[in-house]
Amino acid sequence: MIRGTPHLIALLLLAALAILLVAFTWSVPPVAMPQFARVASDKVEPAEPLSPLPQTIPTPDLERAQLGERLFHELRLSGDDSVACASCHSLEQGGADGRARSVGAGGALGEVNAPSVFNAALGFAQFWDGRAATLAEQIDGPLHNPVEMASDWPRVLTTLSADEAYRTAFAALYPDGITKANIVDALVRYQLTLVTPNAPFDRYLRGERDAIDAAAREGYARFKDYGCASCHQGALVGGNMFQRFGIMGDYFVDRGQLEDVDLGRYRVTGREEDRYVFKVPSLRNVALTAPYFHDGSVETLDEAVEIMARYQLGRDLQAEDIALIVAFLNTLTGDAPNIGRSLPLP
Repeated sequence: MIRGTPHLIALLLLAALAILLVAFTWSVPPVAMPQFARVASDKVEPAEPLSPLPQTIPTPDLERAQLGERLFHELRLSGDDSVACASCHSLEQGGADGRARSVGAGGALGEVNAPSVFNAALGFAQFWDGRAATLAEQIDGPLHNPVEMASDWPRVLTTLSADEAYRTAFAALYPDGITKANIVDALVRYQLTLVTPNAPFDRYLRGERDAIDAAAREGYARFKDYGCASCHQGALVGGNMFQRFGIMGDYFVDRGQLEDVDLGRYRVTGREEDRYVFKVPSLRNVALTAPYFHDGSVETLDEAVEIMARYQLGRDLQAEDIALIVAFLNTLTGDAPNIGRSLPLP
């Protein structure tokens, strides 16, 4: 045996052991989530892929949230004083607007179907293509978009600063008065309140079996059995991952007239693997937010379920399957948020 071989072998074994220890203990840092998303849901059976929204919704600084509510409904944030955040995200229409594509300043037609603002604080990213990580980051998008609000921060600051009621309100709540940061803060605080707890399905998950009927219970069972819950899971029943639209078939070829917006996250990352990839939408309050999909091309839940099953799961569902799953989806409508829109501006 060559001199020193035992020592060399021992060193090699130690190095291998060190590599194994690193492999077993290494972990990827968790994705930073909005603080509100860390509010614990009520306990359910561990095997369930879905969980209820928290029953108690914290209101971080109610007065600032109420100011944010006023700003959310303020038409003067737009370039021609014609649209507000609430124009495309109406509390009376499930946090959306009921249009295939929203109408912006000057009557301009938007690119995509407006996603619901309800429960947006719990999502892992904002917009269909996930290009904003937080509610605060999201606000710049529609404000500057020429087919949405067609405005800019200098105009917004000048407009609000000329209004005595807003000057008084901001001075009372923020030491430095009306600034971009403070407007964003108020808007975010308001959106944190737009959570819809206590849906019949939430009560069912907490153990109230009769909160949903037999058809909805069977629909939930098939929702899980057929694989819908592989993407639509968690407290939002979605809203926590990206997925390609058209895994088991080419939705866009079959639909025809491919548009740039159909490229999804590819427009954000430029990566080929992100072509036709979108944020999986939350199904909370989905019965209130027709039409469906990023292109707003589907008018009914029945058709949306049929298309999703075909292109995402490779299944041709029977009419009974669709009816039962829709019965389950109808149980996801929660309590509408309301923090006092009738209150006068301070």
